[in-house]
Amino acid sequence: MAEQTTSSIVIDAAPSDVMAVIADFPAYPAWAKGVTVADVRATGPDGRAEQVFFALDVSPIKDEYTLAYTWDGDREVTWTLVEGKMLRALDGAYVLRDKGGSTEVTYRLALDVSIPLIGMLKRKGEKILIDTALKGLKKRVEQLG
Repeated sequence: MAEQTTSSIVIDAAPSDVMAVIADFPAYPAWAKGVTVADVRATGPDGRAEQVFFALDVSPIKDEYTLAYTWDGDREVTWTLVEGKMLRALDGAYVLRDKGGSTEVTYRLALDVSIPLIGMLKRKGEKILIDTALKGLKKRVEQLG
């Protein structure tokens, strides 16, 4: 993966509960800021999504794209960009670590867009996306818990 931005948060729930929310793509528009559509296009033998189409509208990024997912039980999920209009690359991962009663979630993200962006602006965009996603994930998991 290219240069990436990483951030972590602790969620008061078991890793399986956190991963269940991460894997529930149709619910993303209800809690993931900027996601207007999350449509599972292909599922694997375990029933989890292998390809998901997204429509995203988070200034300055408005795009439609498809991500391919690889799951490692309730420990990790990684994704890569299959195709996008504005995005050229969107590689990331959620890594979950059981803390005994809570879960530390680390989100890694590296993105590239077709419009020229100064590296500093790109990192800032990644940081905003990550922080927003982690806060939304925490709120959603703890609400459902």
